[in-house]
Amino acid sequence: MLVLLPPSETKIDAGEGPPLRLDRLTHPELDPLRTELLHELVALASDVDASRAALGLSPRQDAEIDRNAALWTAPTTPALHRYTGVLYDALDVRSLRGAAAGRARERLTVCSALFGLLRAEDPVPAYRLSAGSSLPGRGTLAARWRPLLEPVLAAIAERELVVDLRSGSYAALARVPDAVAVDVLAEDAGGRRTVVSHFNKAHKGRLARLLAGTRAEPTDAAAVATLARRAGMRVERPTPSSLHVIVPA
Repeated sequence: MLVLLPPSETKIDAGEGPPLRLDRLTHPELDPLRTELLHELVALASDVDASRAALGLSPRQDAEIDRNAALWTAPTTPALHRYTGVLYDALDVRSLRGAAAGRARERLTVCSALFGLLRAEDPVPAYRLSAGSSLPGRGTLAARWRPLLEPVLAAIAERELVVDLRSGSYAALARVPDAVAVDVLAEDAGGRRTVVSHFNKAHKGRLARLLAGTRAEPTDAAAVATLARRAGMRVERPTPSSLHVIVPA
């Protein structure tokens, strides 16, 4: 099983690893576009106004531009330690131990606007590039990534179950055939349901932690739903390949 995560806008600055080397990342078939995007971001960082416009930043976020300027020289850290925020706090991968930690390293993969796919231990620097960003003079990131990412994910999906926890903009970077899509819905006292926004990330993080550490090897959405229910989650299957996690409004 592979659990496909979105990245986070927030990232730690720290890192003890050497500067970025693409040959240390998995999925080398993605390196041509990784290289293009890295060079484009470094060049863009020399123009603060253009960087703010392209990356959706305010003047208070200019440190993000400095991060991009240093992409080739900044220290790296494993991908799952780089990201912070609500989903990654709930995932809390650092607290996993023993066999559960090993399974997490094998199962968790991040879909990144800059790097495409990152396995748990791929060493990366801090950066700023969102799936919805539009770099000057270039097409959308979805249009650029889809031809490369979709064959990679399709090959993975032929070998094992993919549970897709990505948000909409990152899901647009590449479709995954037969993946289990997960949405979080809030239900009020009257039974009305709405899509959860902010806390959606926390519930997906908890599900990711469950799937990362379990000894089970689910092969379909029904098996994933069973695991989630045993862990106390309320889960429904609106279609054979999708899950709704239902939480109180």
